[in-house]
Amino acid sequence: MTAPFPPNMPIPPAGKRPLTWDPARRNGRQMMQDVLDQWRSLGRKPDLWVFGYASLVWRPEFEAAEHRPAKVRGYHRKLSMWSRINRGTHERPGLVFALMPGGSCTGVVMRLPHHQVEAHMPALWEREMPNPVYDPKWVVAETAKGPVVALAFTLSRKSPSYTGELSEEQYREIFAKAQGRYGTTLDYARQTLHGLRRHGIEDRALARLLRLVHHL
Repeated sequence: MTAPFPPNMPIPPAGKRPLTWDPARRNGRQMMQDVLDQWRSLGRKPDLWVFGYASLVWRPEFEAAEHRPAKVRGYHRKLSMWSRINRGTHERPGLVFALMPGGSCTGVVMRLPHHQVEAHMPALWEREMPNPVYDPKWVVAETAKGPVVALAFTLSRKSPSYTGELSEEQYREIFAKAQGRYGTTLDYARQTLHGLRRHGIEDRALARLLRLVHHL
């Protein structure tokens, strides 16, 4: 289950239930506006916390005012989303991480001051949602300085981009051959592992996966 919001913590309104998981039929611009409206409801001058669990950790492309290691309950990090442009092609798809329902995930929350949110949101959206595949969610991120409400980009198992369960042989094949405009799936997985370690976060499942394919 997703962690409940603590008492007295400002809570954004729940996002609209997706009418479809097909990104071609989603209105990404409207989804961004909905998230901005939800953020504005948090107070007169709310900062925005963003939860990074993969490439946002090591390549955020925006300068945050603060970084904190954080745990989110109710979701876990998994290399289970098809990538047909960035880390693979349509002919030979690669993989990127997704924040999937169930379990827990340790990553990094990044704080954008309130006066920068409106200016930075379009670039963040273009980075995470060039195709509106993810479902934006508000989550409780537990940090050493207390919990914060953070924006996270999650993936539904109903999404056509979800891989389902992959075998070790499938991972080995993808790591060996998948490459897109930003490089290989293998390089992406390695950078995520080492980016997390720089923040003192150990993803044993990812380390084990890389060892299984003899590429750590």
